[in-house]
Amino acid sequence: MTKKTAGRWRIKNDELQSRQQGNCLTEYLPDDIGKGYSTLFPLDPDLNYIETHYQPSQDLAILTRMDQHNPRLVVTLGMQGQSRFVDAQGQEITFNEGYTSITAFSSSIGERQYQANNPMAQVRFSMSKSWLSRYFGENTATRFFNKNGISLISYKPISNRALIATRQLLNCDPNNPARHVFMHGQALSILAAEMTHLWQDNRKTSPVFSKKDQVIAQAAHNILLNEYKNPPSVAELSRRAGTNQFKLKQLFHHFFNTTPYGLLLEIRMKTAYQLLESSRCQIDIAAAYVGYNHASNFSTAFSKYFGISPRSIAKNHTSKP
Repeated sequence: MTKKTAGRWRIKNDELQSRQQGNCLTEYLPDDIGKGYSTLFPLDPDLNYIETHYQPSQDLAILTRMDQHNPRLVVTLGMQGQSRFVDAQGQEITFNEGYTSITAFSSSIGERQYQANNPMAQVRFSMSKSWLSRYFGENTATRFFNKNGISLISYKPISNRALIATRQLLNCDPNNPARHVFMHGQALSILAAEMTHLWQDNRKTSPVFSKKDQVIAQAAHNILLNEYKNPPSVAELSRRAGTNQFKLKQLFHHFFNTTPYGLLLEIRMKTAYQLLESSRCQIDIAAAYVGYNHASNFSTAFSKYFGISPRSIAKNHTSKP
């Protein structure tokens, strides 16, 4: 039964409307709360794929209890919007558009929070400790589950390889007889792209950064996010963020796994992709929108970034009924 507390509607996870179709379970938001669904696809006994699309009409919290005898690792790719998980102790984990968050939990009680009227789309892969042991070895798997509750292991921009594979996964034909095989293959490709750094990072000795350093990195990130059409130079960006160029590049590598230019390119390309995919926008207009003076330069950068031309995206959209 839904109830409103502290300006937010709350519902228990087991109160969501659900429908079983084959081995897939879909849960729906009640009509009086908004629209949206979350579908769980078991890819193998130890690996689940969850696709979620929500747009609540009011601030919403879904109360959940995660009690696992076999601990789980969850890889979440934020495709649109934002959500938060807040556990019973008040610890928060935010899931943002354009970022992959990797979390681990043994058991946890909390709530998934969504903002009113803001579309949210996420792709998640939930895997057991047994699955990790099978692919990466018992010692590697064990180190992720060294405490109770939920913990954030990694938070980085979605890689280009994973982004392309995820879009293909979301557009998979439900009537394809080989759908399960295709989904399983795409899932493994995405997980390989998004999890490799966990073992690479473990072999490296990285400098220690403070909370202040994180604030500086986020400030520079926000400047690029807001001014990508006419961005500052790295020197100017460093000055405005309150650091020097060398330190800024270190911070970007540590917190975002990229460079200032790499992040700028990512913002421009993903913005252009969404524009071309969701509208009948012409390529030269999309190029100008994300800050390119010449459509040819934009097309070259787009093709190199995504592995497909912007014309292909625009053509696919135009051909849809």
